[in-house]
Formats: sequence, C-alpha cells, structure tokens
Amino acid sequence: MYSAGIEAFLAIVQTQNLNKAAELLHLTQATVSYRLKTLEADMGAVLVERGKGIQRVTLTPFGESFVAIAERWDALKRDTEKLQASGPQLSLAVGGSNSLNTYVLPPLYRALMRHSPAIRLTFRTQHSVELWNALERREVDVAFVKMERSVPNISVEPFFLDESVLIRRAVPENDALRTIHPTELSTENEIYWNWGPSFQLWHDRWWDPLRSSHAVVDVAGLIFSLMEDDKQWSVVPKSVADSFVRSGQFTIQPLLDLPPARICYKLTHKYPKPSTVRGLECLEQYINLIFPQKSCPVCQNC
Repeated sequence: MYSAGIEAFLAIVQTQNLNKAAELLHLTQATVSYRLKTLEADMGAVLVERGKGIQRVTLTPFGESFVAIAERWDALKRDTEKLQASGPQLSLAVGGSNSLNTYVLPPLYRALMRHSPAIRLTFRTQHSVELWNALERREVDVAFVKMERSVPNISVEPFFLDESVLIRRAVPENDALRTIHPTELSTENEIYWNWGPSFQLWHDRWWDPLRSSHAVVDVAGLIFSLMEDDKQWSVVPKSVADSFVRSGQFTIQPLLDLPPARICYKLTHKYPKPSTVRGLECLEQYINLIFPQKSCPVCQNC
C-alpha cells in the first residue's frame, strides 16, 4: 500500500483542509494532491470529495471507512521503523533449577538485565530433568542444572562447585567455632533436604537410611522457615547457607567429613539458534566475570 498517500490522507483528515495538510507535512499542496490521487488509484475508489465551492474537505463513505485502516497501517509503519532503528535484538531463554535460580544465579541474571544493547530475557525455573528436556526441545537456550547426563546434541560443562556446610540457628561464637562430628547430630533434630545422589550416599553412611529424619522438605527455603532452635540442623550447599547467614539468624558450623561438594552444570545446544548466538556469548562473558573464583575445578581437567 502507498505509504506516502496514507500519510497525506491522514493529514487531510486531521486538518480538513488541503493547504493545512500541506503545511503539516511541509509539502506543497500539489504534492499532497498528487499523493492522494495516487492512493485513490491504488485503492480503486475516491476517498475525498472535491469540487468547486467546497471549502472544507469531506470524506466519501469509502473514505470514512478507510480512516481506521489507514491509522492502523500508519501505526504499523511507525512501529516497523522503530524496530529497524533499534537494530538486531538479542534474546535469550535461560532455565535453572530452583535452588540455583534462587541462591546462585541472581548476580548473573542482574548483569544480563543491565547489558546494553538490551537482551530480551526469559527466565524459567524447573527441575533439572525438566530442563534437560526443555533444552532438547529448544524451549530454553541455556540451562543450569544439578545433574549430568549424556544426550546427543547437548553440550555439558561443569559451571560451579558448591561446597557443603552444616547450618544451624545462630549460637554463641565459641560454640559456632567448635567442629561437630556427624555422630553428635541426631536425625530427630534434622531438617532434611535431599539435594543430590552423592549427598544421599554420605547421609546414609552416618545415619540409618531406614530411620527417617524429623522433617523432610523439597525446597531449600523452607529449611530456614522451619528451623526454630539451635538443636535443629541441616546440611546444605554453601550458596544456600550464605544467603541465610547474612540475616544474622543462622550459623555455618564446622563439620567433620562433609559430603562431596555439589557440581552444577551449564547446558547448551551444540547447534544454537542463530538469533541466540550473540546472547550466549554475552552470557559466557558475565559468567567469567562473576564466577571466576567459584568456578568448578573439574573444568580445569575437561
């Protein structure tokens, strides 16, 4: 459709006068008339009444019906021009397990949100198994998970090593510095969160697997809502514990024979969508800036 003609037509509708429409568009009246005639020829119908003695522009019935269409067309044209002016847009869909999204990844996400030019970001929180499937289906472009698998077309990279710690309610400083042996801890006071197979094996070595803990939770945040006194305890990844120690209400206490550290993995597709390549490069730059001292030592041997 003839964009210049639509612009002239809308100016005529707005001013109801050819001379004023020409002034509004910084054009000559002859140019405005030519553009209007060209549009009418394109439409195959007269839009504006013309004739001697007609001082004020009047639209034909067809012209009146065309006004709303012309306005929508003009709005789309302006939106298209804005999009073209903004240049290629970056986009990235990021998935993470609940504990990683809550306690580890926010600094990375904030850095991505501050990036210029802006990256259109989508964050998804799911279980690790679900994120593996989501990446295979290309519903996310990158995923941060707590489990490793071997899947064709998926690249797996150790991303973060999360140490394990004993967390308790805040206790006097002398008690907080005392190293605890696992045999001193009773499952009657435990708030148990199974955050991985290696942790489960360690736990079963010290406590009877047939004897359940006092309380079992499925998300880390609930541990700290339920912990009321210094007899209660839980063994969690340090990234989780650090978040709550900052409140001053909890203490990390030394524990002999800690469970193995939790290895977190970054997943990407071996053949990423072209539209996400630049976004993934930006993500990698921020990972190197934010997590260099915490990066998994396994990576050094990969």
